[in-house]
Amino acid sequence: MTTSHLDISQFDHTPFYCEENVYMLCKKLGMIGMADADGSDLFAVFVSNEKKQVPLWNQKASKRADGIILWDYHVICIQKKKEGSSPPQLFSDYQRFFRIVHAPTFLQSFASDRRHMKNSDGNWIAPPPTHDPIVADNAKHTFPLRYGCASQFCSSAGQFVIPAQSLACYINCSWPFSLKFSSANANNHGLALDGSLYNLDEYIRMNAVDAVTQLQDDTISAVFTLKYGVLVSESQLEDFFSLLSG
Repeated sequence: MTTSHLDISQFDHTPFYCEENVYMLCKKLGMIGMADADGSDLFAVFVSNEKKQVPLWNQKASKRADGIILWDYHVICIQKKKEGSSPPQLFSDYQRFFRIVHAPTFLQSFASDRRHMKNSDGNWIAPPPTHDPIVADNAKHTFPLRYGCASQFCSSAGQFVIPAQSLACYINCSWPFSLKFSSANANNHGLALDGSLYNLDEYIRMNAVDAVTQLQDDTISAVFTLKYGVLVSESQLEDFFSLLSG
């Protein structure tokens, strides 16, 4: 199926929530048959650099005619190149890095409670998506709290502080919320401090020293096994997907 048959309106999109847009896109493409059902031909690619300043073109948020804007990070979805398709055209005015994550791993491991989209007063910087915040699959096994009762811990600001003796209780609090407790208390009660609720920073943290120096077979293998994928430079991105399709 080609992009000419694509009805954009069938996809969820919330401005300024690119990571969740790509998450939902990976799921949707598999559901409607435009990608492998498990998303195995898709990759979530995080774009950033050490200074958190990356230029991208043709962006709706831009006020310029050429659509250029400087983001702190951005996320795109790339589908494994099919025979006869054209490679992506990249700009090289700035040094950018690309974290490539296999979609099945991304869908299983990514989590965001959207804390990065709130200001210091706890107000939304931009309206959030209508779907629930994304929780990593392992949170279903490591996070013992449930939604259903004991709302006395929830404050009007959507936050709650749980006494140590009450950590195992059931919480009635709608998303988004945040927990405040010590690491010791959390560990004692089995709470997830492993990024099950928020790990976006791990995806967008990019340093030149962490990028692969040479594309090899083990680089391709790593993108299918590592939780946070592999980090490549701008000059390596096209070669990476060419090697992947070879």
